[in-house]
Amino acid sequence: MRSLRNSVQLIGNLGMDPEVKEVSNGNKMARFSLATSETYNNKKGEKVTDTQWHNLIIWGKLADIAEKYLKKGKQIAVEGKLETNSYDDKEGNRKFYTQVKVNDFVMLGQEN
Repeated sequence: MRSLRNSVQLIGNLGMDPEVKEVSNGNKMARFSLATSETYNNKKGEKVTDTQWHNLIIWGKLADIAEKYLKKGKQIAVEGKLETNSYDDKEGNRKFYTQVKVNDFVMLGQEN
């Protein structure tokens, strides 16, 4: 059960091509957004689609693969963990953001 303490699994479509950077130690980092959608019928019987956007980050060899193969609209399944970080904006206010640090991903066949 230890591995379930901070574990995220998502299937969705890329909202953008990965932004890839090489950091100071020569390691690669890729960032992109992933949309997950859920469709249901509301109380009036109307079909409603709820889309959630997730910020993802990938490091190392997986970032190389993401740079080469992942494109906006591509459907993927990811496994990772949640990370919350902070930064100070231009006015000195502390801002927090949450992202998924991807440990592995699988490219799926559908594209939107």
